[in-house]
Amino acid sequence: MLENAARIDGRTVILVDDVLYTGRTVRAAIEAVSHMGRAARIQLAVLIDRGHRELPIRPDYIGKNLPTAQSERVHVMVREIDGVDGVSILQE
Repeated sequence: MLENAARIDGRTVILVDDVLYTGRTVRAAIEAVSHMGRAARIQLAVLIDRGHRELPIRPDYIGKNLPTAQSERVHVMVREIDGVDGVSILQE
């Protein structure tokens, strides 16, 4: 872990998430990064921002704002994994 910490000290770290919803996953990622050293700053890039935040987290980079109902689920597909790029909104 200390070897990795030396790599982020004083640097900008960009966290990337597919869908930003409540913010809890991002908070956990920020906590994990903070254990790896002292980044100069931590930025957040998301493919989809669907709102409904439970925590005061705001992304620095957003691919698409996609307002949804809380009863809906957003599914992101990427070519490298799914063979196609796309976003689906599903009813739960």
